Amino acid sequence: MKNKFILIILIFVGILKAQDKNESYSFSLQQAIDHALEHNYSAINANRDIASAKQKKWETTAAGLPQISGSANYLNNFDFTLQGISGNAFNPSGSPDDISLVAFGTKQSMNSGLTLSQLLFDGSYIVALQAAKTYLRYFENAKQKTNTEIREMVVNAYGNVLLAEESVAILEKNKATLSKTLGDTEETFKNGLIEEENVEQLQITLASINSNLSNAQRLQNVAMKMLKFTLGMEINDDLTLTDKLDALSLSNLELAFSQDEFLATNNINYQIATNFTQQRSLELKLQKSKALPSLGAALNFGYNSFSNDFSFADKDQKWNKFSNLGVSLSVPIFSSFGRQAKTQQAKIALEQAKTLLTQTEQQLKLQYEKAKSEYEFSVEEYATNKSNLNLAERIERKQQIKFTEGLSSSFDFSEAQRQLYTAQQNYLQSMVNIINKKAALEKILNKN
Repeated sequence: MKNKFILIILIFVGILKAQDKNESYSFSLQQAIDHALEHNYSAINANRDIASAKQKKWETTAAGLPQISGSANYLNNFDFTLQGISGNAFNPSGSPDDISLVAFGTKQSMNSGLTLSQLLFDGSYIVALQAAKTYLRYFENAKQKTNTEIREMVVNAYGNVLLAEESVAILEKNKATLSKTLGDTEETFKNGLIEEENVEQLQITLASINSNLSNAQRLQNVAMKMLKFTLGMEINDDLTLTDKLDALSLSNLELAFSQDEFLATNNINYQIATNFTQQRSLELKLQKSKALPSLGAALNFGYNSFSNDFSFADKDQKWNKFSNLGVSLSVPIFSSFGRQAKTQQAKIALEQAKTLLTQTEQQLKLQYEKAKSEYEFSVEEYATNKSNLNLAERIERKQQIKFTEGLSSSFDFSEAQRQLYTAQQNYLQSMVNIINKKAALEKILNKN
């Protein structure tokens, strides 16, 4: 019995561990973008906005379609409302100044019916239908803008993780190389062939590398969690990046890409501004439509019954049928110029929207020129930093040989090392810059 109990506990613990097991993912940059477009929190809510806008569109459409409503009413008069009648109509022998009290109705009554109503004409309804389409298109554009922003965020976050990984790898390599050099230098010092200052200088450099390595490892952890958050993943899930920084940077070296013709109309911000202008135009049409008449019709059908006792469920209870058809026409005649004031406000709002559209177009042209310039500079900077890295590596190797042979001081060697480490970081950063700047340019050009 005891063994069975222990077995049940172990199975239960195993189930809990299986439930708590983290998911594992392996993504290239494009796969990461595709995952984020589906699972990013902003993307999910953008899809919900579109679904809500579709329901709003149908709500507006349904307002002009036939409406059916039913009603049922029951009334029990505990005490009748009395009406006074002057004169002697109910008592001929009475005084003409007498007041007779009478009660109308029955003790209990019930009625039920159906009403069919239909809007025949209303100018504001026609405008509302057009506005509902514009309303939906706005959220579709907003979704597209969200997608472009998510794509750029994923590119930046993915690149930051690769940069952190490469930084850690280079610092670990530098640490291993310097540790070996320091060990050799300490042995040489013990043999009395160099001064202690040479050892101390290398120890200072190694301490600096250790500090930078610890910081880079922390940044790598933060960058990875930020990428997971951007992708809409649990930050404790396992994620492996399959693309490499150098390969991504080379694939983004397209100077011809920055020569593409820029059309502001292709940019999603311009399309949203256009959508806003359309909304203002419809608001103006709505104010003008309020000067038109509106026409509606309603068909009523039902039954009512009266009784002094609650006998409405009896099969011999008499029910009286009623039905009627009504048509209503409303014609606005004079509003003390209130409608005219609202129409003028709508005209002003439309002119403001048109000005905003022009402003947006000019801003996008400036943003394109800026993004294009920054991308071209990142390509040039990459080439320069790559050349500088090759030079720094040669200089550091020469200084290391001279230092081990006693032909140069530890200061010269340390300076060459610092120059190399700076060149390494600049080269890594230039690769990330190419990826990020191209993503920013693609965002302006509305390229996916």
